[in-house]
Amino acid sequence: MAYVNINAQEARRFCEALFQSYGFSAQESETITDVLLLADLYGIESHGVQRLIRYAKAIQEGSIKTDATIRTVYETPCSAVWDAPCTMGQIAAKKGMETAIAKAKSCGFGTVAVRGSNHLGIAGYYTKMAAEQDMLGICMTNTEAIAIPTGGRKAMLGTSPIAVCMPADPVPFWYDAATTVITRGKLEVYQKAGKPLPSGWTADEKGLDCTDAGHIIENICNKAGGGIFPLGGSCELTGSHKGYGLGIVVELFTSIFSGGTTSPHIQHSGNADTSFSFFALDYGMFGDKAQMKARMSTLLQELRDSPKAENCTRIYTHGEKELENQQYFLKHGIPVNQKTLQEMREIGRSLGLNLDEYIKEIRL
Repeated sequence: MAYVNINAQEARRFCEALFQSYGFSAQESETITDVLLLADLYGIESHGVQRLIRYAKAIQEGSIKTDATIRTVYETPCSAVWDAPCTMGQIAAKKGMETAIAKAKSCGFGTVAVRGSNHLGIAGYYTKMAAEQDMLGICMTNTEAIAIPTGGRKAMLGTSPIAVCMPADPVPFWYDAATTVITRGKLEVYQKAGKPLPSGWTADEKGLDCTDAGHIIENICNKAGGGIFPLGGSCELTGSHKGYGLGIVVELFTSIFSGGTTSPHIQHSGNADTSFSFFALDYGMFGDKAQMKARMSTLLQELRDSPKAENCTRIYTHGEKELENQQYFLKHGIPVNQKTLQEMREIGRSLGLNLDEYIKEIRL
């Protein structure tokens, strides 16, 4: 299936109108859209507008409610735990990081754990918020069980991403990655494209390597066994136990600390059952901030300047590719799978919105 390029601002106007049609406020719709489009602009297709169909289904089934509220269940000067049933993930997540930042400004460190919410988009969006306040930001989220433990054949943990952002010049250190080989969104991208998965990414119900994205997604949805391998692949020889362990760490910081649902017991693709954690650290608590930022900047530059492997011309630090993608896609348009574009058209039609009135610039 071919891709087309759509204008980022036109996509923004359509998405904001879409979420307002569901009943979200203009500000809430802007927040949700901002998270989605940052993913597309950074080149993370799995978490961009192709997620609209997931949100549409969750809103339709009632696991996302536009009038959902957040309740504080525990709080200290530097921490909070929120119960946020049926909230839109991006809305609860942004408020969570804003609160963590506010607590860090007062205490030097702030953290918020959230339970009962929905998919939050790219975790790195929220760490970027902290870095823009000259703080270190960390975000984690659990998901439905999609990853098999090392040596297993049943999905027990989520994709369990960890995101970290630290200010640096000329580019902040921006790390955002699942603790599995790939994410569910990547499976969906391969399924839409009709492409086989590379070997070593996923396992079938017997725990054996499988390259059929559709089969893996069907198994995950039906809890029929199999799933995605942890970082490191299928066995300890290649480091699978390390990704498996990191997945447990994320579960600890999200569902365990928040009192939320652990990944093996999450239903409905994680809708209304997802837990997050946010951390903001004013790194000035360790000394002179300017000196620390300069040392971080020097380290990153030394990595970029270090000797290159044969046939490699550049070493990237985390966040460089994303910013370069953003500049390119803002100029040339966001690449969108035509199946995703058709989904956007159908979702819009169901709400009385004509996609063609919003997105006029489509380039092959």
